[in-house]
Amino acid sequence: DKNLIGARVESARKNLGMKQKELLAQLQVRGVDLNASGLSKLEGQIRLVTDFELLALADILGTSVYWLLTGKEK
Repeated sequence: DKNLIGARVESARKNLGMKQKELLAQLQVRGVDLNASGLSKLEGQIRLVTDFELLALADILGTSVYWLLTGKEK
């Protein structure tokens, strides 16, 4: 496993009823250049996540970076 957040990203995205394509579009608006393969690998914990991506994902998914990293609320 190359990241801690992949499963939580997927869970939060699905809870919002958001498709991967929609998440990718939101990431691109925030300057994160990620393709469908990269997002699949991120959610599958096969790909590393940058700090910039982590911040954008938390913002888009309406959650905290802390929750993405730990699965816990502060």
